[in-house]
Amino acid sequence: MATLTDLTVLIAGATSAAGVAAARALSNAGATVLAAGSNAERLAERLPFVHGRYEVDLANHGAVSELHQLIDTERGPIDGLFHLVGGWRGGKGLAGQNDEDADFLHTQIVTTLRNTTRVFHEDLLASRCGRVAIVSATAVDTPTGSNANYSTAKAGAEAWIRSVAAALTSAQSGNKDQPTPQRAAAVRWVIKAFSDEATRQAHPERNTAGFTDVTALGDAAISLFTSDAASINGARLRLPTL
Repeated sequence: MATLTDLTVLIAGATSAAGVAAARALSNAGATVLAAGSNAERLAERLPFVHGRYEVDLANHGAVSELHQLIDTERGPIDGLFHLVGGWRGGKGLAGQNDEDADFLHTQIVTTLRNTTRVFHEDLLASRCGRVAIVSATAVDTPTGSNANYSTAKAGAEAWIRSVAAALTSAQSGNKDQPTPQRAAAVRWVIKAFSDEATRQAHPERNTAGFTDVTALGDAAISLFTSDAASINGARLRLPTL
């Protein structure tokens, strides 16, 4: 198993089954794992093993800036940011894509990503192994009228993370004045949907073909830190399916 003992990783939106799996894998590999979410009780209940838990409104830029200051004081700069904040709201056809759902999805998926990546950008650049990752969806490739709000928000998040990757390149290997080896990378993981063993056992009647087990996210998180930054920066990586 890879050893990540000198790395500090922040998971934003950490209380989902996928977030818990990623946190556990990183913790088992020796990383200092910090979890941020909107509910302190859920954080404590689901992630008792992490090194720090922070209740924060990630849609509020000021609150994320305060989080950064707190983490910097308590733990120092971070090396990894895994943005797992999401949400789902569908509708009945294109006409069913209402403004309330569109605003909710944009806030959850895009605004929180913009805030976290901007605030922690300098940390990731300074790290010997800075990594940023989001989970996107195959819905971006195959949008429908009924998932238009969702696929649009996910596509926006992908565009933003591509911009993050470009900024990381410009600051390091692509720097025209003082180029340095690429140390930081931003990637997009792509899934149809997540599944976990407990849910599959509780609901064997549900069709999970093409879904990704949450443990695959933990494996991908470890792999991210052991891969060459220049080769993965900007990559769109499909996670394995059931």
